[in-house]
Amino acid sequence: MAGGAVEPGRVVEALELLLGRPEGPGPDGAPLRLEALRGNAAALEERLRGEPCWAALRGLRAAVLGRAPALAAGAEDEAEPGWAAACAVLALLLCLKERLAALSAAPTAPAAAPGAAPPPAADTLSAAQGRTVRRALRAAVGLGLVPYLPPGVGQRPGLPAPPPSPGVARGARLRAATAALVELAQHPALGVPLLAQHLGLLLAGLCLLGHGPAVHCEGLSEAERAQSREALQHVLDCVYQPLAVRELLILQGGPKQSPPAGEETKPALARSPAWLRRLCGQLLSERLMRPNGLQAVVRGIMEGAGGGTDAEAAAVNWRKCDAVAKILASCPQQCLSLEDYYKHVCPQILDLLHIQDKLTARQFQRVATTTLLTMVKEHPQLAEKHLLQPLLTPLLRCSDAAEIAEEDLSAGTVLVTEAELSSCVEDVFKVYVVGNDSSSLLLRSLQSVLGVVFSLYSFAKQNVSYLRDEDEALYQKVSLEQCHVESLVELLSHCQQSGLAGDFFIHCLKALTHVAVEDEAAASCGAVAGCSLLELEQHSAGQKRKLLVLQLVATLCESVSDTVFTNIAQVEEFVAVTLQRACVSLTQGHGTAVEAQTLSMAMGLVAAMLSGAVQLKSSDFAVLKRLLPLLEEVSCTHPDPVIQELAADLRIAICTHGAFSTETVDTAAESMLGKKLGPSRTEAGTAPCQSPGAGGALPRHGHGCSHPSASRESEEQTVHGKPSAAGPAAAPSAESLTPAQLHELLLSAYDPQVPVRAAALRSLSSLITQRNPEALQIQEKILQVFLESVQHEDSFVYLSAIQGAALLSSEYPEQILPVLLARYGRPVQGTEDTTAAVTRMKLGEVLMRITRALGDMVIKHREPLIHAFLRGARDPDSTLRASSLSNLGELCQRLGFQLGSVIHEVSSCLTAIAKTDPEAEVRRAAVHVVVLLLRGLSKKATEVLQDVLRDLYRLLKHVVAAEPDGAAVLHAQLALEELDTAVRSVLFPPQVLEKKIVVLP
Repeated sequence: MAGGAVEPGRVVEALELLLGRPEGPGPDGAPLRLEALRGNAAALEERLRGEPCWAALRGLRAAVLGRAPALAAGAEDEAEPGWAAACAVLALLLCLKERLAALSAAPTAPAAAPGAAPPPAADTLSAAQGRTVRRALRAAVGLGLVPYLPPGVGQRPGLPAPPPSPGVARGARLRAATAALVELAQHPALGVPLLAQHLGLLLAGLCLLGHGPAVHCEGLSEAERAQSREALQHVLDCVYQPLAVRELLILQGGPKQSPPAGEETKPALARSPAWLRRLCGQLLSERLMRPNGLQAVVRGIMEGAGGGTDAEAAAVNWRKCDAVAKILASCPQQCLSLEDYYKHVCPQILDLLHIQDKLTARQFQRVATTTLLTMVKEHPQLAEKHLLQPLLTPLLRCSDAAEIAEEDLSAGTVLVTEAELSSCVEDVFKVYVVGNDSSSLLLRSLQSVLGVVFSLYSFAKQNVSYLRDEDEALYQKVSLEQCHVESLVELLSHCQQSGLAGDFFIHCLKALTHVAVEDEAAASCGAVAGCSLLELEQHSAGQKRKLLVLQLVATLCESVSDTVFTNIAQVEEFVAVTLQRACVSLTQGHGTAVEAQTLSMAMGLVAAMLSGAVQLKSSDFAVLKRLLPLLEEVSCTHPDPVIQELAADLRIAICTHGAFSTETVDTAAESMLGKKLGPSRTEAGTAPCQSPGAGGALPRHGHGCSHPSASRESEEQTVHGKPSAAGPAAAPSAESLTPAQLHELLLSAYDPQVPVRAAALRSLSSLITQRNPEALQIQEKILQVFLESVQHEDSFVYLSAIQGAALLSSEYPEQILPVLLARYGRPVQGTEDTTAAVTRMKLGEVLMRITRALGDMVIKHREPLIHAFLRGARDPDSTLRASSLSNLGELCQRLGFQLGSVIHEVSSCLTAIAKTDPEAEVRRAAVHVVVLLLRGLSKKATEVLQDVLRDLYRLLKHVVAAEPDGAAVLHAQLALEELDTAVRSVLFPPQVLEKKIVVLP
């Protein structure tokens, strides 16, 4: 054959002659021009016909075009220069593919010398030849494929190829181009660059030919369309699957890769047609259902198939992980049933937990955990069968083996290997702990293996000891139980803030009460002599359980007793359990000195709380009132008169909400606290008081009385039925305030006289500070009074209202802060725009005072406060916008600049305002917030603001260059100086000279 002697270099030379030398920056040079291509094609034809050394290539090209008549006709079409150039390039590429295939089939030459590297394969292209081939592929795709794709089908690279003339058979040309490209993709030297750079366009053409509307496939037979469908499946099966998934997503109009740093974002393309979106969804589902298809889909969507910085960024983007999890948790339409889908996908989800690469492992594990939790919520039964049980299989195997007698297991039996057990524990940690989901199904599934996990924990904490007692078996049993108890107590010591340790301690105390009842029942039934073996075994197990409870209580008392209780409810339950145990002992008639001492301690604890050791609220007294029946029983049945009197007096103190306190209660509190109570507390506690209205009838020990002075004070403060100006200012103390006086104080807050109104507001603030019970019960009304007074025009009134609202909100931020944020977010109805803006600025001052009062606790309310100020920064009123930005800057300082994920929203808002706001003072405020951020963070700016630092730097440079306001420019210059200092400190850390003295041996 004439083409047998053609070298690949000759074909590459012909491609270079046809395409011309690359011009312009980049490896591929400037875009191709049709005029230049037409001239180059003429020069190539002249050389093929005139020079003998090119005759072999001419014959090879003729043979190739003979097998592709559409390309042969297109190469001769002078009316369509773009299509003619594409056909010429494809013909030469097919020639190159044929010669490379022939060379690869030839035997490989042996190495030149033993031990030397083998020579490269005969079909290997040089670096320069590879660049030429990539340019040729780009030209073939841009001229032969892109012009014939309808809008919305495929990503267009923007080549200057003119659209084909009207009446041209687009389908036939697209069919010829895609067939040639698919044939080129079969050889690695050509397929790798083709599929790496142009896979999306090739898939778009094949999708259009095989599945598109008939209007785009004119002139094609059904057999040709079927061949295109087969070629589409072949390309998708051969290519790297994450790449195929990514390109299908782009074709579907799904997530696209972000442009590299410094590049401009290109204009949005036409939306993909409905048929293409449905087809891509079907093809993606097929990718998912393939072996290891789930990992390919995850890699394709997360854009982190190669690891590196992309994978790290994707791991941080938890929203994308949640989106991927929702996709994986939903069953595709192609699947026969939901259970079949779970059978196929769930093992692959569990495999994602075992990825070893550190960078990709983070995102894969997050996707796997979120998918598992989503499946558990949507289909709990299937998730438990196909996910949770396989996940917990090694632990379940150990749990089942624990029920088998030790003698039934043969020596050397391995239930679970160490590797399986370690992997299982790590997976449980990733799903149950890192997932942080308290689903009932998850907790129930974990409950069956908690005993095994705890045994593993205890075993891991044991130390090897070479010292033994004589009885090895007894020693191992006792030491194992002691180790379990110590391990449990250590775990509880880490859970004290959550209240788990206190709840468990109370549970053990209740178990002690049951032990006392069981002992009484056992004593009444007589000795265990004469019982059957089963009854003896049950009795032995019961005694073992009692000893274990005693051991647990003793160890808890030694380790965590001082900080075991975290709230009043736990203390009440502890006292209730102690009183119940005392009542049981009194009923049995054999109380001990230890139980009497424990009872005195419990009642002393209640006395200390009632005497001011902790600040009790009305809800706390509601909890303590559950002790009243037990205290009454103790006061009636206990033989010790001191305990009887203390129990009765505690009932009185609880019923009166601590307003009445006898000397007996104070003495018990002093004994419990180990110090004398203050004189004010003693006087207030022993002073007479009014009888309670909602505590039930007082015991026989109580003595009720009235306040004759209260009516006189009320009469003195009222003249002719109208409150005097001095009345609210000299408000009664929190202890002597009556409901009538409080009502009078609320009326004074609406007095038309400014001094009276302001004094009433300050008196209400004083009541809030003193935590007056009557005032706290109507905190909603008081808040309404403050909010209405904030709208007053006199500064004496609205400043007092601002102070009161801030005090009330700092005491009850959970209840009050949402109301203030809602008021700040929308103007009061029926007010003018200016008045509404002024009122909202006053509410902003209230919010800022709350943040100052909350201190470090403001981090809990970070997101709603920041969002409120960000919304205020977009208000139509310029003064309110500037005020919101000022509040935002101070809030950032109060938060210690720990903004979390909200930093992106803050940066975007500041950038938009500084560039586009029409008012200079607003732009100045936005730049000032940037200054505060950089100045407050100082050297940590590059670490905390790393995601938005580039945007802030560009913003500051824009302000310096284009801002007309001098103050804003000055702020920007100061911010740039702060940024320069921070960056220099990171890049050029100070050199520290140290002296070291080393003592040689």
